[in-house]
Amino acid sequence: MTNAPGTDPSRPLLRIVRGRPDDTELAALVAVLTRPAATPAPEPAPSRWASPRLREALRPGPGAWRASGLPR
Repeated sequence: MTNAPGTDPSRPLLRIVRGRPDDTELAALVAVLTRPAATPAPEPAPSRWASPRLREALRPGPGAWRASGLPR
């Protein structure tokens, strides 16, 4: 790995503090740290259930609760 501009080139950017990783483990760590940032997931399309055309005006009154369960 190369040091970032303006940093001391004699000082490593990455230091293993504990354990003895092998070459494969170090390669996996470097690959994860140097990968580009993930792009955000696209926003999902709005649900068709949210369409205002599916909603009808509420009509309160006697028998309204019963009519709400009947087909229109």
